[in-house]
Amino acid sequence: MPRTPFHLVEFSPWPLLGSLGILCMPVGLVFFIRGGSISLLLLGAITTALVAAVWWRDVVRESTFQGHHASYVATGLKIGVGLFILSEVCFFFAFFWAYFHSSLSPTVEIGSQWPPVGISTLETFQVPLLNTSVLLLSGVSITWTHHSIEEGQHKSALQGLLLTLLLGIYFLILQYGEYKETAFTLADSIYGSTFFLATGFHGTHVAVGATFLSVCLFRLYFLHFDKNHHVGFLAAAWYWHFVDVVWLFLYVSIYWWGS
Repeated sequence: MPRTPFHLVEFSPWPLLGSLGILCMPVGLVFFIRGGSISLLLLGAITTALVAAVWWRDVVRESTFQGHHASYVATGLKIGVGLFILSEVCFFFAFFWAYFHSSLSPTVEIGSQWPPVGISTLETFQVPLLNTSVLLLSGVSITWTHHSIEEGQHKSALQGLLLTLLLGIYFLILQYGEYKETAFTLADSIYGSTFFLATGFHGTHVAVGATFLSVCLFRLYFLHFDKNHHVGFLAAAWYWHFVDVVWLFLYVSIYWWGS
């Protein structure tokens, strides 16, 4: 077989098994909502998590230990991450569209005003502002980590990445406390639906990003990254910056303007 600058992957069972696991989750969720068992949903979630772990383990082996990720491969991975983040932008755009569609022209069913009649919104400059500060600070710390990796400062990179991870966890704790204090629920008109869907999915993305950062922290500790090869960290950092930017739009539109 002729040599190419690209990595031709070997046959793998993970794409098929991962697809089956992902298929089980929405089907299991619908089944559970309609009064059925939660077993299929749990099976899909567990299968997807396990497949993701072993699949990414193989990718780490290919890049770090086998040296298959040349510059052409790294460029392709970066483009893939960029397209994935673009799809996430479209995902959140739908929530913002629903929110502004309902808030700019409130119907008579919700009292012809926004927020709807009977909705007591959260204080803009309390926990939401603290959450905004926490995420912005995490964006600074992950940039510090990036520059430390490029400059070969291993200890400094570890410190910055650990701080970023702790800030992400702190954000989730604050958001959980905020949800416990809200005077409305997901079922309280279109405001409750759009609020909890938008902020809830953002919190889910923060949790996913924190998982990415945890893996990167583990790999950084074991010297998997250097100044010339750290695409895995770049992917996590880009995703984290995306999460930061989305939260800024959420804070301005939902917590400040919408209240």
